[in-house]
Amino acid sequence: MTSDAKSGRAWRNGGLLAVAVAALGAPVFAQQVPSAPQATPPATPQTAPMVQAVPAPIPLPVLSPAQAQLLASLLADAGFAQGLRHDGVRAPIPAGNDALVRAALDYARAVHSGRLDTSDFQEDWGLRPVAYDPLPGFADAVKRDRLAQWLRALPPPYAGYDALQGGLATYRKIEAAGGWARLAAGPDLALGASGARVAALRTRLAVEDSQVVATGDKFDAELKEAVIRAQRRYGLNPTGVVSTGTLGALNVPAADRVRQIMANMERWRWLPAELPAKRIQVNIAAAVLTVFEGDAPIASMKAVTGRPGNETPMLQSKIHSIVLNPPWNVPTSIATKELWPKGEAALKAQGYKIIGTGANRRLQQQPGPKSALGLYKFDFDNPYAVYLHDTPSQSTFASFSRLASHGCVRLEKPGPLAQLLLRNDPAWQPEAIQAELAKGKTLRVKLQEQDQVSVYLLYWTAFANANGTMNFRADPYGWDKTLAAKIEKRSAITAAAVSAR
Repeated sequence: MTSDAKSGRAWRNGGLLAVAVAALGAPVFAQQVPSAPQATPPATPQTAPMVQAVPAPIPLPVLSPAQAQLLASLLADAGFAQGLRHDGVRAPIPAGNDALVRAALDYARAVHSGRLDTSDFQEDWGLRPVAYDPLPGFADAVKRDRLAQWLRALPPPYAGYDALQGGLATYRKIEAAGGWARLAAGPDLALGASGARVAALRTRLAVEDSQVVATGDKFDAELKEAVIRAQRRYGLNPTGVVSTGTLGALNVPAADRVRQIMANMERWRWLPAELPAKRIQVNIAAAVLTVFEGDAPIASMKAVTGRPGNETPMLQSKIHSIVLNPPWNVPTSIATKELWPKGEAALKAQGYKIIGTGANRRLQQQPGPKSALGLYKFDFDNPYAVYLHDTPSQSTFASFSRLASHGCVRLEKPGPLAQLLLRNDPAWQPEAIQAELAKGKTLRVKLQEQDQVSVYLLYWTAFANANGTMNFRADPYGWDKTLAAKIEKRSAITAAAVSAR
């Protein structure tokens, strides 16, 4: 994941600047007035109930004829350009002031904070957009005659989103031109090969890569470099040999790439309008962790994320503590399916402790060199019970496909990450961390409030590099196709609802 935010809060004095905003409420005091002496006690003064002022609803603005014409023109292809629908058929523009205004408000909500309705979200899509009411901004734009500027400011303010919009236009053109032919299966293609399959490979690569000579049937050094570029764009091992994995990536239809871009644009809309400049991002699909400082990536490492069936959820939270020498409290599902069948003797030999008896028994793997969590665990609040952690098994990091966990995120370099997060705490400099690890006992180190770091688990399968070239990753969870279908279905439902009003 590259640095995508256009703006952000900077780190100050080595820590995250925290701004607390409090809503102040003033108590209502009854006014006390001196009274003349009375034979009977005065009645207890009654406190007037607090009345909350309810803002008057904003009426739908009345557009001038010129504004109505401009708005209809701008909305005609806006949803298509923003990836809210796949087909290029223009959506009908509603007639009448109120219908046109409602269509504009519906578009604004969709492009600013997402097309989906709350009911459309899957449980493990834990990123949810902030509620957005476009009417006040729209009414102001009508009043000041700045509708075009208002519409331009609606999409997420991130370079990553802008790059996807450019990629969407490019791949729509490819799809409209017929896409690309499917490459036939066969033996691996490598340097020195020739024939019809090599000719087809050249034609296919040239669609996405302008450096490729589209004619010829020889697999020469230049074609090998083109294959390597393609493999890097798809997150594959850049061997220069066209084997099954490369063939599969090249054979994904252009229409599916369009929908993949649409899905990733929607996910950008679920993010806050401003990302913290100090944050950790995990690209679940690519299995990569990136540390950002001042909105620029300063460190990156390989990760292992959830295998299909044990998906790592999308979410945002904040790392609040690091557990040194963590034990592993084994989830019941994992214990039942994978561990109890090994037998108690084998489990004890691997450092597992059996807690409880009968139906209430559970497993806990004790800290140590065999622990599945390694030496570090990074905790952040979330409803999925997932976290970042170390691992004694390093072999998976050498693979280009690293979806192998039960849902948590394993880290290639957890030690340097722990040192980075604790760098401002004089009590937890590297020597102190190593000394505590050497004791082998579990210890939770809470991060100072100003050092707690936002963490985002994101599912990016389409993104552009610095020169605008689109990169794609596999859709291991099938979330792209599901999301793209939901976008189109919801667009059709809301368009019908707007037109019927």
